[in-house]
Amino acid sequence: MNRYPLWKYAIIAVALLIGVLYTLPNFFGEDPAVQVSSARGTVRVDASTQARIEQALAQAGIKPLAIDQDATSIKVRLESTDTQLKAKDAIQKALDPDPNDAPYVVALNLLSKTPAWMGAINARPMYLGLDLRGGVHFTLQVDMQAALTKKAESYAGDLRTVLRDKDIRHAGINRNGQSVEIAFRDPAALQAARNVLADQFPDLQVAERAQGDTTLLVATLKPQAALKVQEQALKQNMVTLHNRINELGVAEPVIQQQGLDRIIVELPGVQDTSRAKDILGRTATLEVRMVDESTEGRAAEVGAGPVPFGDERFLDRAGHVVIVKKQVILTGENLTDAQAGFDTQTQEPAVHLTLDAKGARIFRDVTRENVGKRMAILLFEKGKGEVVTAPVIRGEIGGGRVQISGRMTPVEASDVALLLRSGSLAAPMEIVEEMTIGPSLGAENIAKGFHSVTWGFAAIVAFMGAYYMLFGLFSGVALAVNLLLLVAVLSMLQATLTLPGMAAMALALGMAIDSNVLINERVREELRNGATPQAAIHAGYDRAWATILDSNVTTLIAGLALLAFGSGPVRGFAVVHCIGILTSMFSAVFFSRGLVNFWYGRQKKLKSVSIGTVWRPGADGAITKAE
Repeated sequence: MNRYPLWKYAIIAVALLIGVLYTLPNFFGEDPAVQVSSARGTVRVDASTQARIEQALAQAGIKPLAIDQDATSIKVRLESTDTQLKAKDAIQKALDPDPNDAPYVVALNLLSKTPAWMGAINARPMYLGLDLRGGVHFTLQVDMQAALTKKAESYAGDLRTVLRDKDIRHAGINRNGQSVEIAFRDPAALQAARNVLADQFPDLQVAERAQGDTTLLVATLKPQAALKVQEQALKQNMVTLHNRINELGVAEPVIQQQGLDRIIVELPGVQDTSRAKDILGRTATLEVRMVDESTEGRAAEVGAGPVPFGDERFLDRAGHVVIVKKQVILTGENLTDAQAGFDTQTQEPAVHLTLDAKGARIFRDVTRENVGKRMAILLFEKGKGEVVTAPVIRGEIGGGRVQISGRMTPVEASDVALLLRSGSLAAPMEIVEEMTIGPSLGAENIAKGFHSVTWGFAAIVAFMGAYYMLFGLFSGVALAVNLLLLVAVLSMLQATLTLPGMAAMALALGMAIDSNVLINERVREELRNGATPQAAIHAGYDRAWATILDSNVTTLIAGLALLAFGSGPVRGFAVVHCIGILTSMFSAVFFSRGLVNFWYGRQKKLKSVSIGTVWRPGADGAITKAE
């Protein structure tokens, strides 16, 4: 009756093993470290950078614990914070001799001490939120009206090109706010334009308005299309912000949407607010210019002469000098998309660019007139320009689609596409809220949160042990397993633990013990009604299950509502709350029954159970006590 089959005990054993493995990384602590990343999109962090770091540390007499390199940065682990500061100074002097033109970002960081074998199975500690580690918090307001105006300006250029190609005569095209007005004097041309707009511009809705002897065709974005433009602008801004924030060396930045036009940015561990503002507000500009192919220009490239008048000197990604003309042919405003791909003829990695109507027209004319010459694509960041690529023009390029290829790996092609696509913001933003939390306050919050969970757990276990005896101790063990599984699941999900999350942990303990109280009282009730101990245990768990399920499901619904409609700290609370409910149902019912079955299920002639005092009426109506 009260015996688990072997497979149920196997499930419990596996759950405990997984819980221990994924909870342990949170107790190893962290190593102070120095993180080196690229300050500009065209500067790469590679093996040669690591060699320069190792040489700088050796000259400074600093022996690192380890040096780890990944795709975007190099992290140097050190013994103490004093050594960390010395190592940062040494590395910064070696990599960034000119502070005004630093190609690398050298930042302080903390890295987990989790053993490598745990990392191999993705057993990593939870990230700490802003309120626990300290850092800066920004709320950014995105100017959605500017995004819609920019889109309308793009449509105005596209309409000019299409109507000219279709030979439809008009009396002028102007952008008025977020609408495009096309003037017509000929009714036939007006009807032809309406047909073209309906066929090629499905996102525009058209209305007519008389103005003197002309008729205005007013084209505006449909509500669904306008909403899509706003969503794309918000997403592109978030991608751009994420790329920029990587330079700060933040372990786990929080970048999330709030409402329809706001972005929340939280940078744990960052205390320099001005530096964070500089990164968030940084702009990157794309320019297309012609390379100077004259004799003077080629001589300046090899250092045999001065830079000719009307030219400028830039470096490409390999460090080679390129002399380009000052005249700008195209800018990033004419670029609508950039995707990595392959050359259809040579199958080499390439970057495919899409230009708007104005850019396509200019690019077609320039490529037709400069076949056999080089065209440089430059990226400007922080006032410094670098040549991304300088391909040779093989022929006239029309249609607004451009391909950049030659001497690029697939990874480099993807990097260039990302730089060109998200090097600048899709819509302007301004900081509407700013908050800084010091690291000492974060450490105090961690201590307080840990103490609240610890003392709450101890008080519950003490009360349950005193009131329910051995069954109370079983409940305490089940509560510990619940806490173990909750931390393990949060670590597996790589969740960010915040102060509201720790409050949700403490609340989960109190809610989890409710299930055991229901079970224990149900077992007492069965004993009070005269059931044998084995029958009382069986009936107590079975009959309490329906009540436990109902109470937990209703509480879970409330938690899911917080998760769906809440934001920021509310969502952090809701995540821990919902996971805690699920783990408590496993530990309070399945695991605790396994303990009881293991302890009492083997005894065939069980006469009593240790569940505290059971009061029941005697035969003569008097109240008697039983254990």
